[in-house]
Amino acid sequence: MRRGNAPGARDVTGADETPIPDGHEFALLLTHDVDRPYKTYQSLYYALTDPEDRYYHLSTALPGMEPYWQFETVAAVEEDLGVRSAFYVLDEQRLFRDRPAREWVTKAGWQLYAGRYDPADPAVAGALRDLAARGWELGLHGSYASFDDRERLRAEKATVEDAVGRAVRGGRQHYLNLDVPDSWRHHRAIGLDYDASLGSNAEYGFPHGYGVLRPFDDSFVVFPLTLMEQALPDPGTDPEAAWRVCEDLLAEARANDAVMSVLWHPRHFSVEDFPGHLALYRRLVARALDMGAWVGAPGDFYETTGLADPP
Repeated sequence: MRRGNAPGARDVTGADETPIPDGHEFALLLTHDVDRPYKTYQSLYYALTDPEDRYYHLSTALPGMEPYWQFETVAAVEEDLGVRSAFYVLDEQRLFRDRPAREWVTKAGWQLYAGRYDPADPAVAGALRDLAARGWELGLHGSYASFDDRERLRAEKATVEDAVGRAVRGGRQHYLNLDVPDSWRHHRAIGLDYDASLGSNAEYGFPHGYGVLRPFDDSFVVFPLTLMEQALPDPGTDPEAAWRVCEDLLAEARANDAVMSVLWHPRHFSVEDFPGHLALYRRLVARALDMGAWVGAPGDFYETTGLADPP
C-alpha cells in the first residue's frame, strides 16, 4: 500500500507566507480521520494477537460494545478546552460488495476494505450532523482508490455532504494516498478549498515548510501534516517520550510562526484500546493554547485568515 509517499513540497510548489491571526504566535490545526467508528473483525484479531488483553478484546465483540465510537469523547475534550476540529468522513468500498474475490483472502483486502461504515447510516450521520451543528468542521476523507479518480472523489463528496447535511470544503486522502500534483487538481475541480494529505504516518516534523502551500497559485491550498499519532513513541508505554516529541514540535512551530497540523484518529480516544492517547492529545492542545497558538479546524483557519484570496 502507498502511505504518505508524496514528494516534498519543494518539488511541486513554494510555501505561502501564511498569516497567523492577530494576537497568536502560531497555529495548531486539529483533524480526525474517521476510518473505523466500529471495532469489527479487529476484536477477534487482537484477541488472537494480544494474549495479555485477550478477554477485553473478546468482550468488545459483544452487542452494545463500541469502543471505537468516540465522537462524543473527542467533542467533550475539545469543548472543555474551548476549541473545535475537523472530522474527515470516509466513503470506502466494501470488501465483499465492491472488491474482486481474489482480495477476500488477502491481508491488504481486509485492512483496506473490511469492516468499513456507511456515512448514510442513521447513527453515523446523526452523530456527524450533531457535531456540525455544534461548530465542528466536517470534511471528505477520500477513499484509498480515489486519489487518481476524479469522478469517484466527486461521488464520495456528494455522499458525505448528503450524510452530514452541508457542503464540505476540504479533507484528506485515506492512507495519505496522493499523486502530486494531480490529486490536488481533482480536489480543486470538485470544489474543495484545501487538502491536508501531504505528510507521513511514520515521521513527523516540517519537511514541507512552516506555512501552507499553493500548488496552483490560486485559492486552493495544502496544509501539510506535521504529526500523525501513529508516528509517536507509544504514549501508553512511554508517555514522556511521546510528550517530548509533541513539546519539541510546538516549540519549533512557535519559533517559526508555523501552521502545525495534527491527526488523531477518533478510535485512539478509546483509553482501553489505545492507552495514553487521549491524555496526550489533551495535553498537546492545552499546551498550544498556553503558548499563544490559534487552535482550530483547517476550514476555520482558511476562513479566518482569508486564504481564499491569494497574495
